[in-house]
Amino acid sequence: MSNINSSQIDFTKTDGLVPVVVQDNQTLEVLMLGYMNAEAFEKTQQEGKVTFFSRSKSRLWTKGEESGNFLFVQSIAIDCDNDTILIKANPVGPTCHTGSRSCFKTDFNQNFIFELENIINDRYENPVEGSYINKMRSKGLNKIAQKVGEEGVETVIAALAETKEDLVNEASDLVFHLMFLLKEKGLSIKDIAENLEKRHK
Repeated sequence: MSNINSSQIDFTKTDGLVPVVVQDNQTLEVLMLGYMNAEAFEKTQQEGKVTFFSRSKSRLWTKGEESGNFLFVQSIAIDCDNDTILIKANPVGPTCHTGSRSCFKTDFNQNFIFELENIINDRYENPVEGSYINKMRSKGLNKIAQKVGEEGVETVIAALAETKEDLVNEASDLVFHLMFLLKEKGLSIKDIAENLEKRHK
């Protein structure tokens, strides 16, 4: 999970507490902001569930201890000043007490593409009879690759001769089928992102 220990974090700047930003490990969406003292940090590391120090209750508080909507820690990092923590976690259910996936009122999950990748992965690991992915997989790699080509052509046509709405729809089909093809070949969006970053450098 993390090689960081509490002695590496500067808890002295704000009366023993440091801010903690929690991100969804898969979508990278910011889920919430809380505060930890050294004890909360150590408990988080020991149990693998995000535990804060509640300023209103003046005690340790494990997110989800009442609702069951825990935040399971995947990684922990600290900033360059050693006084802010970033935790990537897998959430169980909505993070916000209002029932929203995030405590920040964003209109939509801007990183839904990663969530879509998780859905595709799940269809591979837990096949659903009659699902589109299941049907396409039964037809083999050639059919999946062919579908990417078809959607690419339809996207070009929409860009040249159709409405913006048509283009959005066709581009969405193209991205979905490309992600499907990547999965079939044992690759992911992360592989593409890393390659693009490398090219940019």
